[in-house]
Amino acid sequence: MLSVLICSTPIHGHVVPLLAVTRHLVAQGHRVRFLTGRRWQPAVEEAGATHLALPPTADYDERDMNGAFPGRAGLSGPKAMRFDMTKVFLAPLAAQLNAVDTAIESEHTDAVLAESLFLAAGAFATRPRATRPPLVYLGIVPLPYKSRNTAPYGLGLPPRSGPTGRLRNGALHTLAEKVVFAPVQRDWRRRTREATGTANREFVMNWPVLADAIVQFSVPAFEYPRDPAPKNLHFVGPVSRPLPTDQKKPDWWDELDGTRPVVHVTQGTLANQDFDELIAPTLEGLRDDDVLVVVSAGGRDTTTLPKLPANARAASFLPYDELLPRTDVMVTNGGYGGVHYAMAYGVPLVVAGRTEDKVEVTARVAWSGAGIDLRINRPRPDHIREAVRQVLADPRYRHASTVVGEQIAAAPGAAGLERIIAGLAAPANTAT
Repeated sequence: MLSVLICSTPIHGHVVPLLAVTRHLVAQGHRVRFLTGRRWQPAVEEAGATHLALPPTADYDERDMNGAFPGRAGLSGPKAMRFDMTKVFLAPLAAQLNAVDTAIESEHTDAVLAESLFLAAGAFATRPRATRPPLVYLGIVPLPYKSRNTAPYGLGLPPRSGPTGRLRNGALHTLAEKVVFAPVQRDWRRRTREATGTANREFVMNWPVLADAIVQFSVPAFEYPRDPAPKNLHFVGPVSRPLPTDQKKPDWWDELDGTRPVVHVTQGTLANQDFDELIAPTLEGLRDDDVLVVVSAGGRDTTTLPKLPANARAASFLPYDELLPRTDVMVTNGGYGGVHYAMAYGVPLVVAGRTEDKVEVTARVAWSGAGIDLRINRPRPDHIREAVRQVLADPRYRHASTVVGEQIAAAPGAAGLERIIAGLAAPANTAT
């Protein structure tokens, strides 16, 4: 039996994928402790793990980020990114690390698992390997690993190799690290030095390079190749996938009979407070097309949706395991999990998302050929209409999505992560 400590910032999109990891490890008989925010205690315990609460100085409620972090409201672009990195993710570093140390000291730990924005993991990784359990980076967002053939993470730019590409990438990395995020990098070095005695000189978003294993919840066909490739990088595919459900289907379900193309549109379960961003322009753009537009309200009541045209149907939730095989195009704001759900069924995509990690997810949709990236948060109806028509007319998009889907089907998922953890822990177990 392994004893594992999972660490996550108290953010929905970061906690939820790790709950899938938790459920798998617990089902295999392993001991799991989950360090995250207090509001996630019921979900963690329901998954079978022991909940460890982050200290109050490292905990917050993401449902009211502007209230939790005065000065955040109204910021955009680089200013917003710098604010979030310093105030939201770096400020709790010492408290996070202290909580990790307390957990390790209180109980034998075979491995520490951390997601990308639990930045105490980057400080933890600077300690000599002989003095700490192995650290596993969990890739719940597109891989931020720096290389000479990729642009800096967060710009949404595709990779470019060759002499001119490397010059471009080098210049952009210098600009990002020495100018745009210079204050963030200084704060990162100061906080890691204060917490551990050693300043972490890696760029803050490149801290995974120090982990003992980088486990990416995707497949090679959906991730930029690195030159050189990290030797400790493992692709395991998505750890959570649409499962069969006994959820009651809406009364219009029989209309998904293949007589006309099905276009599914969703803004996910979090970024769905303003349906004018994507759902409304999709309904408007496709209202006169011979398609059936299927809308998910992401858990909200369907009465909060814009008025549906005659060719649209809606539900609060939909059974993806049955909807996606019937879907011809998915229109989405680019959540990492939802995009992988679609590609697991070979569904081509039209994506429009520029916030958080979505700018990198949507860029990879275009790079992989699995869909069209509209490169905006609020696309116009006519742009959505043109993109959907193009994807429906060109079989190459579905083919590219199917290629990714075939790799997802062959990937080991959480079982692959379990084997990696066991391999890292084996020397310590043998020694005892």
